[in-house]
Amino acid sequence: FSRRHKLYREELNLTSPAASLPLRPEASWLQFHLGISRDGLYPRSSPIVNRLLRDMQDFATISADYSQDEKALLGACDCSQIVKPSGVHLKLVLRFQDFGKAMFKPMRQKREEETPEDFFYFVDFQRHNAEIAAFHLDRILDFRRVPPTAGRLINVTKEILEVTKNEILQSVFFVSPASNVCFFAKCPYMCKTEYAVCGNPHLLEGSLSAFLPSLNLAPRLSIPNPWIRSYSFDGKEEWEVNPLYCNTVREIYPYSNGNRLLNIIDMAIFDFLIGNMDRHHYEMFTKFGDDGFLLHLDNARGFGRHSHDETSILAPLSQCCIIKRTTLLRLQLLSEPDYRLSDVMRESLLQDRLAPVLTEPHLLALDRRLQLILKAVRKCIDTYGEAKVVANDTTQPEAPVSDRVKLTT
Repeated sequence: FSRRHKLYREELNLTSPAASLPLRPEASWLQFHLGISRDGLYPRSSPIVNRLLRDMQDFATISADYSQDEKALLGACDCSQIVKPSGVHLKLVLRFQDFGKAMFKPMRQKREEETPEDFFYFVDFQRHNAEIAAFHLDRILDFRRVPPTAGRLINVTKEILEVTKNEILQSVFFVSPASNVCFFAKCPYMCKTEYAVCGNPHLLEGSLSAFLPSLNLAPRLSIPNPWIRSYSFDGKEEWEVNPLYCNTVREIYPYSNGNRLLNIIDMAIFDFLIGNMDRHHYEMFTKFGDDGFLLHLDNARGFGRHSHDETSILAPLSQCCIIKRTTLLRLQLLSEPDYRLSDVMRESLLQDRLAPVLTEPHLLALDRRLQLILKAVRKCIDTYGEAKVVANDTTQPEAPVSDRVKLTT
């Protein structure tokens, strides 16, 4: 199969260097990057985001390749570290015109399937529809910390195999006994045809998440989550056994002042709603300093079990008993019958071409989990009082006297 593909590429002269392409200033990718600010990845009601989503769904792929972390695995792998990705986790970088670039995660699990109860969170599947739904939920919560993500049907032959120059990626394509075109991850272990993803016969569902600006232009820090879980089959982290763990965190910079701890609690609320237990690190743009927002990246392990609410994800909220006023107000609004979270999510997800993105039980689970969050906040308020629990992040700086005079006049 790979030999035939090589001959095909030679016949079409696909091995020649690609012609240089001009960068259009109005390109949605560039406009998205320019719109990143201290407040989030994009402004509220940004028309650029919707245009970027359409472009990721419509533009032809120019090239395909493994992601950088998977390339690193090909050279070195400490297989004692179970958190290392394996053959069941496959993602590719797809490039488009205007220097657009997106992370492609193929469909691994059908929407109606739940993660088996015996699965540990660190060996769970990565779900393409979870990435899509997480973006919509993040936007509804007004966090704006998940990169724009869209669903798309990819022709794995024409849009991956025929445009990739990576010979390793070319070598993992094969035709299944059912005449479907399949491919699998290439890594030192658990990378077999049993873990392949297959088209039908060529078309395959997947999520496309827009790339952030390069690290050269917009450096980011990767920071361990203070409420990181134990990535082993036994043993617990301190926060799991010490209910006063937050007191320790509050004494450590940068959680001792500023908004960092409040942003951690925002992230915990978001993860609890989607059921994501795999938030071992978070990233921040260095440009915005210690009080910058946290990026909510890699959400593919969310929406695995609608029948179970993992309340331990809420440990930062229940142990620290503090929440932003803006976050609380948004959650309270989404608990109202006229603005029910499940209804807003259902309507938002209908915009995606792979709709329905979530099954009805997953949508209803959002309402149930939202009530658990509000219940935890009420418990904190009953214990410590609203003044200590609800952090007022809505106060606007007072205008200078001269400006107030002009306004009055």
